[in-house]
Amino acid sequence: MSQPRLRTVVVLAAGEGKRMKSALPKVLHPILGRTLLGHVLAAAEPVAADRTLVVVGHGADQVTAHLGEVAGHAEPVLQAEQHGTGHAVRIALESAPDATGTVVVLNGDVPLLRAGTVTELVAAHEAAGAAATVLAAEVADPTGLGRIVRGADGGLEQIVEERDTTPAQRAIREINAGIYAFDAGLLRDALGKLSTDNDQGEEYLTDVFGQFAATGETVAVHVAADATETLGCNDRVELAALRRLLRDRVNEGWMRTGVTILDPATTWIDVTVTLGRDAVVDQNTQLCGATAVGPAAMVGPDTTLIDTTVGAGATVLRTHAVGANVGPGASVGPYAYLRPEATLREKAKVGTFVEVKKSEIGEGAKVPHLTYVGDATIGARANIGAGTLFVNYDGVRKSHTTVGEAAFVGCDTSLVAPVEVGAGAYVAAGSAITRDVPPGALGVTRAQQRNVEGWVLRRRAGTRSAAAAERAGVTDGAAAAGAAERAGRETPGASEGEAIHRGSVAGEGRPASGDTATE
Repeated sequence: MSQPRLRTVVVLAAGEGKRMKSALPKVLHPILGRTLLGHVLAAAEPVAADRTLVVVGHGADQVTAHLGEVAGHAEPVLQAEQHGTGHAVRIALESAPDATGTVVVLNGDVPLLRAGTVTELVAAHEAAGAAATVLAAEVADPTGLGRIVRGADGGLEQIVEERDTTPAQRAIREINAGIYAFDAGLLRDALGKLSTDNDQGEEYLTDVFGQFAATGETVAVHVAADATETLGCNDRVELAALRRLLRDRVNEGWMRTGVTILDPATTWIDVTVTLGRDAVVDQNTQLCGATAVGPAAMVGPDTTLIDTTVGAGATVLRTHAVGANVGPGASVGPYAYLRPEATLREKAKVGTFVEVKKSEIGEGAKVPHLTYVGDATIGARANIGAGTLFVNYDGVRKSHTTVGEAAFVGCDTSLVAPVEVGAGAYVAAGSAITRDVPPGALGVTRAQQRNVEGWVLRRRAGTRSAAAAERAGVTDGAAAAGAAERAGRETPGASEGEAIHRGSVAGEGRPASGDTATE
């Protein structure tokens, strides 16, 4: 025989949500890191229910799949035809015939509900030994909401849906939040007595309270301290309003823990994000998913981080990052793009218009600007010049590039994978490297430069460029010399050693003019 269950949570998530005008079931619409349903399930967690039942109907397959992703312990219960909230709870309890003790019923579209409010409701219900307890709230505008009707002694008399209210009841501002706690045995009996004699022709769960009150059972009202927790969502406008309220709550919470948020109105932080003390978040920033920002890190402005880790003291400026790992003291941006598996080690730098994908930038290494790094490992303190391309794809497969410790890659270079630039090696600017460069060596692939004297006067006569050349002292003689060269006078080619010297090295092995990588 199965053991009796002391607490059961039932979440109502079967509705279509017609006013959302969406192919997506209403309870699956996202709001700051979770779906509407996900927020409700998170609020129910501290109840420590023996069983969590989610009543599904419209889009049942989608909702069930979502439950498997976010709440594997929750059990979907199909309400094939929706005949009201009482009908939904009855079907749920029929799937759990051994449920005893307290049954907590929650609506699946109240994402601002706090876990503390749910636990307080359950505690008050069980302490009073009540047959049923309803969560209520005092609101300025109760339009569209069920009213709490109290008797002369202040106790609950009944809950009336707005469409069934009298004019006097319609003026009541204490509303039903759609969140309840019941005694399981009494609830089963009452559900079997519900009728459909109402404006909707449905079984109203709220009619149970009238039954209990009429038979002398204890019914209670627990008033929420914050009425915004009870707000549901019926359309996109209300969804946006809830998102703003949740944004403000989340931002205020982080600021009170020691995080600086410079413009809370333009900062959107998912409830799943973590922030360290003294972190600074600048305006127009979105922190999403499993993002974690370390102590004293600076993020923003104009930054979006998704499932990204930012280490202590790092700076991420005007950057879009997905699934990246930015190490302590590292620097990213502005206008950088970090794709999944991009990793920056401590004090590494990724600068302006740099894209990094599935690559590791070593400790203190620099990729300052205008570079694509894909499928690569860059060693500590290496320097990658502007305009460098890690050519990782041959049209069939991706290959890896390794740049060794303290290596120096000149500007406008292509590293054609698979290839390795050894520790301390140099690559001359403008090279296309297709073979490994040994440690400490110079790699260069560059044709000898050739100047054709007088070409502009001869081939672009009458242009502004020709006029500027003439002002600079270019004469018809230079043009004639260029024509003669074109007719057949060749400049002798330089030897291999001379070309390397001209292209890459001057003096004590330092990069020659035009060959330096930028910092």
